[in-house]
Amino acid sequence: MTDQIVITEKTSQAKDVRAAVGGRYGAILPAEGHLFDLVEPEEVSPDWKRWTPVLLRPEGLYGTKPATGGNKAPKLKAIRDALRQAKRVWLATDCDREGQLIGQEILEHYGYRGTVMRVIFTAQDPQTIRDAFARAKSNAEYARLYAAAVARRQADQIYNLSLTRTATVTLARGARTVIGVGRVKTPTLAIVCKRELEIRNFVPQAYFEVVATAQAEAGTLRMRHAPKDRILKREEAEAIAAAADGFAGPLAVRVEDKRQGPPRLHDLPSLQKLCGSRFGWSAARTLEVAQELYDGQGKKVITYPRAETRYLPESLIPDVPRIIAGLRVGRAFSEIPVPEPPVIRRGASGHFHDKGLAGASHHAVIPNVNTVDTLREVWPRLSGDERRLFDVIARSYLAAMMPDFRYRQTSVTLDVRGHLFRAAGRQPIELGWRAAFPEWQPAEEKGEDAQLLPALRHGEAAVLRDAAVEDKETRPPPRYNEGTLIEAMQNAWRFVADEALQERLKEAKGIGTPATRAEIIRGLKTQEFLVADGKHIIPTERGLALFAVLEKADPALVDPGVTAQMERLLDEVLVGQQEMVGAIDAVCAQASRIIGRLQEGAGSVEAKLLGGVAREAGPDRPPTPAMKSFVDSLARQKGLKPPRGYTSSGAACRAFLDQHAPKKGGTQPQADVGSGRPSPVRRTVANRRPPDQRAADVPAAKVAPELGDKRTMPGRRAVVRKRKASAGKPRSSRPSKGAAELRSPEAASGDTPLRIPFGNKEAALQLGARYRAGGWYAPAGVDLNGFRERGWL
Repeated sequence: MTDQIVITEKTSQAKDVRAAVGGRYGAILPAEGHLFDLVEPEEVSPDWKRWTPVLLRPEGLYGTKPATGGNKAPKLKAIRDALRQAKRVWLATDCDREGQLIGQEILEHYGYRGTVMRVIFTAQDPQTIRDAFARAKSNAEYARLYAAAVARRQADQIYNLSLTRTATVTLARGARTVIGVGRVKTPTLAIVCKRELEIRNFVPQAYFEVVATAQAEAGTLRMRHAPKDRILKREEAEAIAAAADGFAGPLAVRVEDKRQGPPRLHDLPSLQKLCGSRFGWSAARTLEVAQELYDGQGKKVITYPRAETRYLPESLIPDVPRIIAGLRVGRAFSEIPVPEPPVIRRGASGHFHDKGLAGASHHAVIPNVNTVDTLREVWPRLSGDERRLFDVIARSYLAAMMPDFRYRQTSVTLDVRGHLFRAAGRQPIELGWRAAFPEWQPAEEKGEDAQLLPALRHGEAAVLRDAAVEDKETRPPPRYNEGTLIEAMQNAWRFVADEALQERLKEAKGIGTPATRAEIIRGLKTQEFLVADGKHIIPTERGLALFAVLEKADPALVDPGVTAQMERLLDEVLVGQQEMVGAIDAVCAQASRIIGRLQEGAGSVEAKLLGGVAREAGPDRPPTPAMKSFVDSLARQKGLKPPRGYTSSGAACRAFLDQHAPKKGGTQPQADVGSGRPSPVRRTVANRRPPDQRAADVPAAKVAPELGDKRTMPGRRAVVRKRKASAGKPRSSRPSKGAAELRSPEAASGDTPLRIPFGNKEAALQLGARYRAGGWYAPAGVDLNGFRERGWL
């Protein structure tokens, strides 16, 4: 057994590391994302088994336990066995906060005390990986990175579970629903809902502007009277037009030579915004394409894509000539006139800025210096979307190394009896970096504000002709697309009214992280709180109803500014301005305050608001044969048309069954009516989260796992008892005494069990489908062959 090992984040990463360094650093063992989950509250304290409005803050921190699913168990076993003999471990997971957590939590769980080296690489080509191993540092130097990840994960578990349980037991009050609260998810939903309500409540206002043509010695120009205090009466505008028509007077002309530097380099949020508006991509699609360019087999042409900084370290300045030369070999970039030598801009207003990278382990997304020489061979292997995204990244880099855009700005005014008419023009002097974007024209260079003006002299006379009134109308704010929603999450300080606090929050990274924002949006769409409408993203009525419930209960629950303040505290752990426990304490204090507020105002939320927050949906899994059969049967019986897509969409089946299936006779699981808490199995569903969302937000609820799922939490298992049918009696010809029952161990002793009688196929199909639709499932080890043989599951 080797005395040193390498731990990577995933299998593909292990292959790249193996190709780069072979076995010189020991066996290379991949994880599969997080190999550990945090333990559940009831595993910490039996008192937390029952849902109550209490802060689920343990003494110290939540412990960890092995995660399930996929190939996590065998991969964890291989690493655990290797750790017993290893004297040195090389952590070669992703270079961000989450990558640090994925690797180090394994060592922390098993109490590893050997030497740990941290390998940080921002590209995945062989040379970059070899260089990263050569300059690896002690893992102790990344203690803050790990502390920041732990603080975020612990705070999310405490905040999300505490407030989800509190909101459910105080607001639902016996309704069969879980009111999910997420520290990032809920304010993200609020951003979209507030914009939608603003649009729906918007009342357009008519106003007027006056336009005229000015005749000067060298030619004509278009001038406009559009004061900041809008003209709301047509007769007032007509009076100004009458005064302007034929008016002669001196022009006030101001000419300035201006220059504009290139835009900043891209990070993930800026790429998601640009690709959303230009290509109509979702945020998740942009990340998916970028990830493939980063670590795809035979590609690896860009640096680490999950960045949230737009600066480069000054140590990368020597790479500039090589990257430019490699890019300009290709036909797409050969015509871009990058100067020799290129323009290098340092500092906060430039592109190379070490201080701007404080606390960051990665930098802006740029072409990979170690693979740019092979771009001609790689290009045919790229898909159309990959070429589009690489083009965006490459042009941004080339533009950053080009001269400023220089132009002449001309402003003209004419005073018509106290009413100013204006005109503006912009004439390019030197394109500079704009030559990298030949087909791009900014908004400020379109229309009258960028008209080509004749040669004008200050004080020369001009005459206005053809004055006319133009009808205008105010417009509502635009709806978000996924890119602009990502930007709104990143710039959550804009939702804060306090200007002093705004300035402090500008230094923070908004709400969520680059790695989680796309998943937050996708989760809200999967749960049917948000929906895509063309390029736009809008809330559903369920989403608006949930927002209304939470905002009425406590506005802080849905305030992006409040979450941004919590994010700032968590981010400060990374730069050493805040201790890990102090950041967790601050989030817990906010959660505790909200819990108290929810308890005080529980009775003020109208019950009808909860109608739109009926059973929260999880990922839309395919329906079971029993669900499809039940839908077909009901449709035939009632002469209805089955819902669109029901053969592949479990959500479509559930919605149809909720509306049309019988609800009497014990065929539907009931909540603990009047108990102030959800049914036990529904509490189980809310408690169980996929491992990849442990460090993000708790969804409002998850779709129940399949029957027989082995991941049932302790104390939440339903007991299934199977009774054999009487011998010699046909299974479907007449009723049988045999049945299977589901009963919760937490239910009252007199609670009537839910039954699936073996002898009544129609009832069994209906009840079996309702189990699946309603989120009921059986614990591991239960023999369900009797159900499957009959085709009920």
